[in-house]
Amino acid sequence: MREGTPRPGPAGCLACLWAGLFGLLHFYWAVGGDRGLSVSAGEELAAERPLWFVVSGLWGVGALCLAGALLGWALARCRLRGRAGLMARWLGWGVAALLLVRGIGVEALLLADAGGLDASVSEGQRFWTLALWNPWFVLGGVAFGIAAFTAGRRSES
Repeated sequence: MREGTPRPGPAGCLACLWAGLFGLLHFYWAVGGDRGLSVSAGEELAAERPLWFVVSGLWGVGALCLAGALLGWALARCRLRGRAGLMARWLGWGVAALLLVRGIGVEALLLADAGGLDASVSEGQRFWTLALWNPWFVLGGVAFGIAAFTAGRRSES
């Protein structure tokens, strides 16, 4: 690393890795992989794989995750200044909020059994959502939030 070049922020690197892995998982499912899909999307969607689900739910989310990985990398490197840096930090905060609301909100809904979700969510899907998917979203939200915060602090110094 050249002298004077800021070291990458670990939270930004974690956000980049988080989004990249999640994107790869969606691409795996999009090309026909099935491990874990039924407990993520539900038995019916996993078995039928309607075109709208494959295009938007798998390829589309995978592409968004790759964009998130680029954002995480930009926040980690913190070379963005001015409006570009401000926009990257605001996007980082927005992604963090979205992921945290999704992770904590779904966790609370499932634990409280709001709206009688037991009828539409299988026991396996409920378990893996509570034990794996929601904590995964919270981890991503925390990583993007810290990355946005530290990128702002590093750009000021």
